[in-house]
Amino acid sequence: MSLKSRGLLPCSSRRLVSHKWTVFLCISCFCAGMLFTNRLWTVDEPKGIARRTTMEAENFKLVLEGCNPKSLQQKEVRRDSTETDGKVSKTQNSLQTLDETILTLESELAAARAAHQSISSGAPLSDDMKNRQLSRKRRYLMVVGINTAFSSRKRRDSVRSTWMPQGEKRKRLEEEKGIIIRFVIGHGATSGGILDRAVEAEGMMHGDILRLQRLEKLLLDTGRNHEGVRYHEPEYWKFGEAGNRYFRHATGQLYAISNDLATYISRNQHVLHKFANEDVSLGSWFIGLDVEHIDDRRLCCGTPPDCEWKAQAGNICVASFDWTCSGICNSANRIKEVHRRCGEGEKVLWSAKF
Repeated sequence: MSLKSRGLLPCSSRRLVSHKWTVFLCISCFCAGMLFTNRLWTVDEPKGIARRTTMEAENFKLVLEGCNPKSLQQKEVRRDSTETDGKVSKTQNSLQTLDETILTLESELAAARAAHQSISSGAPLSDDMKNRQLSRKRRYLMVVGINTAFSSRKRRDSVRSTWMPQGEKRKRLEEEKGIIIRFVIGHGATSGGILDRAVEAEGMMHGDILRLQRLEKLLLDTGRNHEGVRYHEPEYWKFGEAGNRYFRHATGQLYAISNDLATYISRNQHVLHKFANEDVSLGSWFIGLDVEHIDDRRLCCGTPPDCEWKAQAGNICVASFDWTCSGICNSANRIKEVHRRCGEGEKVLWSAKF
């Protein structure tokens, strides 16, 4: 029996798939594999590459900046600068308001203590204390302080008898014009001594003395003791030359300061250095500040006949003095004559508008 009759064929004669289809299927499988593989790579690879690129850029930037962490802190500071400036401004305003409130409370406390001491000692309240309690919240135009000494009672009386209003006129000047005039003096070396008691009694009588919480120093320096220097400055060496070679400042005959500068002195008095003379001290406090200095020589003029000529010409001076005495020589006796010849008259004061 032949092989063909049994349905069996030799291996070479069995062809289930043609060669063309086999090649086609192989190529298709290869392409499908390539496509599948590329898809997997495109899902994860870009993200990983992007992260690595960003991190490398930051690392390179840190290397270029010297790996300095302050640069990162400066970025954060600049980012929040606007918000920080606003907070600082609000804080400064709050502190300024608080300082003003404290100053007001301190002045009220000092007035209350003075009134309590007067009541405890059995003495009646002076007119000055009564007015101070009634008008604590009032804003005044100006305060005129007259430096005085324990031994200058005659000078004070001569001022009271000439240009400084007394009694009801002084009250009217404060209420209508907002001008306060006071003699200014500190305390003696012996607390409660004869000097302090005499000034306190004088203040209760006239109500025109303002006591400062400082010790009065009586300097009896003469040219004979200090090589011809009239006003001796123990700290003259700070100014670079021997003698009293001071910097330019407003002399003590007459000067005025603004409310802002007066507040500055009051708030910083504990750190402001005081020299032997008050006008030098004042000049040293302002020399480093951004303030406007006005040198108006029309405010002051000499004693008669200088001030008399200017008064006749309509150029009234606020103050008259003798350079040789840094004030009016023998003022206790001469001030009445100077006031009569150079003053404007009482009516001018009450008719003036400020």
